[in-house]
Amino acid sequence: MLTIEPKGPLLGATVTGIDLRAGLTPAEAEALRAAIARHSVLHLPNQAVDDAAQVTFSEFFGTLESTRAGADGEGSKLIVLTNIGPDGTLAAPTARQVLNNRANQSWHHDSSFKPVPARLSILSAREIPSAGGNTEFASMRAAFAALAPAEQARLHPLQALHDFTWSRRRVDPALVTEAEAAANPPVPQPVVRSENPNGPALYLGAHARAIEGWDEAESRALIERLVAFATQPHFVYSHRWAPGDMLVWDNRAVMHRATPFAASGERRRMVRTTVAG
Repeated sequence: MLTIEPKGPLLGATVTGIDLRAGLTPAEAEALRAAIARHSVLHLPNQAVDDAAQVTFSEFFGTLESTRAGADGEGSKLIVLTNIGPDGTLAAPTARQVLNNRANQSWHHDSSFKPVPARLSILSAREIPSAGGNTEFASMRAAFAALAPAEQARLHPLQALHDFTWSRRRVDPALVTEAEAAANPPVPQPVVRSENPNGPALYLGAHARAIEGWDEAESRALIERLVAFATQPHFVYSHRWAPGDMLVWDNRAVMHRATPFAASGERRRMVRTTVAG
């Protein structure tokens, strides 16, 4: 029987009693949708899925995004996040996939640089290092609720420009090609998202470059202050991966990041599917 056990008062829950390889019943799918809306992050342990089973499970929640150009898995429903090269050996520190992994160590929302940003992400652990490589989540609903009412009111009308090229080139100037830059122009997103029935959430992250109508210094000061506020330890859940783990999270209610690991000596291979907005 499906059981949902909260991990803490702000975010996260563990889901047991289902085997994703056997598929979901309509009642189970509805229970998971409600749990995601409430808890933001779901942990499903002991799910030894392959790519096909992960896609089938993910499609219970909606249409999947195609992986963007320039990423591993380009054009498919799967994005592979790994430091393992095509020949099976560890990739060099300067390899594009390793630099992309480094970019993912900044707090971000998946696909916030798209005109309609992602709704959910589903990530499964295929190979994990002996230490590090956690995924951390910050509750943007709890952070917004903790702001003073006057600041909440000030933030509600603001729009932030999310710029994929700017954020990736902060990691390495050569990380985004001109073709990728042209395919991903900056897009405005609300600083506060209000569609979740459990409360409004801040929406910022590494791709948020500037506030529309503000100069650069004012924009960076506000964005960096809010991100620092939202990522205080009491707003954060850090997930230590185990083999067979799967996580599902609401991209519009949490920011997330990967933590470093010994990428030059240990293997890490994660597979993500992304439910479109």
